[in-house]
Amino acid sequence: MKFKLRQLEAFQAVAKTGSVTRAAKSLGISQPATSRLLSDFSKTVAIDLFRREGGVLIPTSEARYLLSEVGRVFDSLQHLEELNRDLTDRTAGHLRIACLPGFATTLLPELLAEFLKERPGVSLTLEPDRPERILEWMIGEQYDCGITDEFTGHPAVEHTNVPIKTACVLPKGHPLTELGCLSPLDLKNERLIHARRDSPFYTRLSNTFADYGVLMNTWVEVRQFSTACIMVGQGQGVTIVSALDAEQYRNSNIEIRRFEPEIHHWLSILKPASGSRSLLSLDFVDTFMDSLGPYISDTKDRL
Repeated sequence: MKFKLRQLEAFQAVAKTGSVTRAAKSLGISQPATSRLLSDFSKTVAIDLFRREGGVLIPTSEARYLLSEVGRVFDSLQHLEELNRDLTDRTAGHLRIACLPGFATTLLPELLAEFLKERPGVSLTLEPDRPERILEWMIGEQYDCGITDEFTGHPAVEHTNVPIKTACVLPKGHPLTELGCLSPLDLKNERLIHARRDSPFYTRLSNTFADYGVLMNTWVEVRQFSTACIMVGQGQGVTIVSALDAEQYRNSNIEIRRFEPEIHHWLSILKPASGSRSLLSLDFVDTFMDSLGPYISDTKDRL
């Protein structure tokens, strides 16, 4: 059974107005054109659609059953139009974000709450995991974007590496907080909480200390900067981490000081290289990048 949407419109219009003439006027077409649409539809469904009573066309019992279904069709079409408009305006859809665990508990919750507040029709999946897993998801196109660090590239993934400033984090009231800026020389006797030894950031930090002739007094090795900040907030050791992470714990019994010479931590934003690119995910990446503004280093280096 094949029929055209215009035939359904003519059928519904005649049923509402009781007249082919009035139906034609409401549809903005001629009376003969409306009659032809109605006749073709009647032949397609193989039933009589109307009977005439006192000069008014009245739907038959079979036609009344069809009318309820036709009404649902037009309701669905209207919903589809509204959904398309919402998607175009980025106010509906589903956004899938994979990120490092630290982001899922610090920066992103507040940022996403504000992002969703302006887009009430949008739903969200936020999945934290280790960098290796995030890369797998991006290759498999399971997520719209990923937030990781120190990403060096993969053919199936597009990426933007953002250099983030670093900062020294000390317990509140620590004697070194009297200084506005700290160097490896100032930290030579301090117990350091630092990134894993197999991380590129640790390598850069270790090389910086070596350039100053200072041996790092390593104490605790952690995967996440957030862990280091929490431990320092408990009065244990000092750490050098991303300024972005340090800021999230500013009110947790810590002091933040500039660290020189400047080294940076590379934050990486990943997107699948193939597949459709939703406007919603592009909006989120723009919003996320804006939030990084105060922490981005002006270095000309590349990862």
